[in-house]
Amino acid sequence: MRKIVYIIILLINGAAIAQSQDTTTTFKKRVLENAEVDFLLSYYKQDGVHSAVGGGIGSEKLTDIASNIVVAVPLNDDDVLTFDVGISTYTSASSSNINPFNATGASGGGGHDDKQWANKASAAMSPYGTPWQASSGASGNDQLASIVANYSHSSDDRNTIWNADVSFSNEYDYTSVGFGGGLTKLFNQKNTEIGLKVNAYLDQWRPIYPTELHEYSLYGNNFQNQGYFSGVSVLDQNGYVSNGYLPSAFTTYDAKNRNSYSASVSFSQILSKTIQMSIFMDVLKQEGLLATPYQRIYFEDKSNYYIGQSQYIPVYETSENKGVYRLSDDIERLPNSRFKVPIGARINFYINEYVVVKAYYRYYEDNWGIQAHTASIELPVKLSQKFTAYPMFRYYTQTASDYFAPFEKHISTEKYYTSDYDLSAFNASQYGIGLSYSDILMGSRIWKLGLKNIDFRYNHYVRSDGLNANILSLGFKFVMQ
Repeated sequence: MRKIVYIIILLINGAAIAQSQDTTTTFKKRVLENAEVDFLLSYYKQDGVHSAVGGGIGSEKLTDIASNIVVAVPLNDDDVLTFDVGISTYTSASSSNINPFNATGASGGGGHDDKQWANKASAAMSPYGTPWQASSGASGNDQLASIVANYSHSSDDRNTIWNADVSFSNEYDYTSVGFGGGLTKLFNQKNTEIGLKVNAYLDQWRPIYPTELHEYSLYGNNFQNQGYFSGVSVLDQNGYVSNGYLPSAFTTYDAKNRNSYSASVSFSQILSKTIQMSIFMDVLKQEGLLATPYQRIYFEDKSNYYIGQSQYIPVYETSENKGVYRLSDDIERLPNSRFKVPIGARINFYINEYVVVKAYYRYYEDNWGIQAHTASIELPVKLSQKFTAYPMFRYYTQTASDYFAPFEKHISTEKYYTSDYDLSAFNASQYGIGLSYSDILMGSRIWKLGLKNIDFRYNHYVRSDGLNANILSLGFKFVMQ
């Protein structure tokens, strides 16, 4: 009898142990417990004096309002599907001057319908424009819409994560389709992390050309007697009517694609209880139409011609110019391939429970002759259980591209040329502060959404070429309950 009881006890204990072991192996924490929703809003405003549309001079005033909704949905314990939908609306003085002339000129209709342009031209008495003010052309306003879908899967032990994404974006003259994926491996009790990511973007231009070059492409050498230029006076440097303007260097682009490919590898390591560091390297290749079709070029060895009010020709390069626009010699020309390599590192120091130091450095080089350095520091300071402040500073410096020259400094015998100051030599500083509110208990609710976090940031950006900008951003994170 004792033997039977003993066997029964062993069987019961064995079943209990097996059940306990089975529970241990099958139970795992979900990657994402509940659906999360982020609402993001940003406001950007800039000003400057080196418009690329104006060949290196002119107003760079621009405002942009962007909003995003990011929804992350757990499909099961291991898989998460994320959607990021965004729309950005901007107004740009620089872009408006693709068609710089007033409502009686070509840009008055805001489009590229040739009959409409011709009708406007026949009614035009004295069209004018200036690179220092926005025109009334439709190209001064645009919207960018985008969507990104990302699927990620985590292994049972959470040491392997892979993801795949697709994206689409569209604006008036540009469409982009992208796809990519990544793999992350964690080792050493998750103290070491290695990541690999690849992406490809297949983009399509719908080229828009400056008014004067658009007309030349339609009518050739006789363009001053047809279309927009029919009945419109072209002035020489001295303000006299002239028929000498002939932008013979201009041809339309045959290629309209721009393809971009990138691969990045990263390594992250927890060095101690207070120090975590990571390093990364990216390799990027672009090919296709890499120049911007509506950015003008003025040659030093070509005569100057204008449309507008002759009294402003002597002050054309200053903001005193209220009514004359110089006709372009050509548009930006750049190689059809570009190779970029950024290498960088991040390091975080945990000072105490109130202060963390986040430092960042990146070196960049490409085969267009640009070398750049970026360094930044952020200092999160915990003000209370729920509030954290984020003062930050960022410094950037770069050399000029081999193909850059300022306004009217290129010559017509060059193969490639740009007067876009983004490709010039400059240094820039950005400083700002952020404030974050966190509520892990999510006491505040909107419908079924519990408020987890609010993040507000302000940054001021200033560049040595005169460009300056202010950036405001506001974000809300909610958790579906």
